[in-house]
Amino acid sequence: MDNTIGSGRVAAQREVRSGAQLPLSMVNEGETVSVARVRGKQELRQHLAEMGFVQGSSVQVVSRVSGDVVVKVKGATFALNRDIAMKIVTC
Repeated sequence: MDNTIGSGRVAAQREVRSGAQLPLSMVNEGETVSVARVRGKQELRQHLAEMGFVQGSSVQVVSRVSGDVVVKVKGATFALNRDIAMKIVTC
């Protein structure tokens, strides 16, 4: 019996651990990741940088629902909608 779904999930977890990049909206609750880059217009990138979302910063996902996330970064807690969380690429 081939457990394709289960093995796919394990493979995806291995990719994340080995340095694959994911949007913040796809990071599991309780995980801590690093910001690889922030996509979007300069104004948005600047705003997120001022909040602490800069390359190399550590981000902990406190909770998530349908891609919306509550995260901790540099001692502050923020709620981000799915559209914004998709622009923050993590590793």
